[in-house]
Formats: sequence, C-alpha cells, structure tokens
Amino acid sequence: MSDFGINEMLEMQRVLQEKYKGKWEPISPEAGRNKMLWMIGEIGEVIDIIKKNGGTKASTDVELRKDLVEELSDVLMYFNDVLLCYGITADELKESYTNKFEKNMKRW
Repeated sequence: MSDFGINEMLEMQRVLQEKYKGKWEPISPEAGRNKMLWMIGEIGEVIDIIKKNGGTKASTDVELRKDLVEELSDVLMYFNDVLLCYGITADELKESYTNKFEKNMKRW
C-alpha cells in the first residue's frame, strides 16, 4: 500500500466540501473554530472506545479496531477541514512539524 499524505487528504476534503456546499458550513477562517470543536468531539469518540474497552482490546479486536480507525478518520477529516479553513498547506505543516520535531529532539 502506498503512503497516504496530507495533500491527498486535503484534496479529498476539498471535494467533500464542494459536494456539500450549501449544506455544510463553508470553509473559512471564521469556521475554523467550529471545525476544531467538531474535531474534539470526534477525539472524544476515540477516547470512549479505548476507555470502555482498553487499548489492547481496541487495537486487536477486529470490530473494535475498525471502529477505532473509523473514528480516527473522522478526526483527520476535521483536522484537514481546519487546515483548509486557515489555508495551511502541506508544505507549511511539514516545515512546522519538522521544526517542532527537531526542537523536541533537543529538549532533554
């Protein structure tokens, strides 16, 4: 299986947003806050799966793992909406992520 990158996810999210234009809140800096709140809600669903079943079972039981991955996909969809709302590109994210990684590598 090939890598699944931010650019591909962003494009899929653009297509999804276009399909539901007029039904969903439009992508804009003003909507970024709401998208983050929805993302936090999805993170809560991930946490519920792990809290109710334990991390080992959630990651090894076939059906629970399927649910876990689906909820994490929801988190990523809202994450990508946030990126779109603020016009953050994959290149900007990569640069910032790399800088943060390097900073953390020198932390202790």
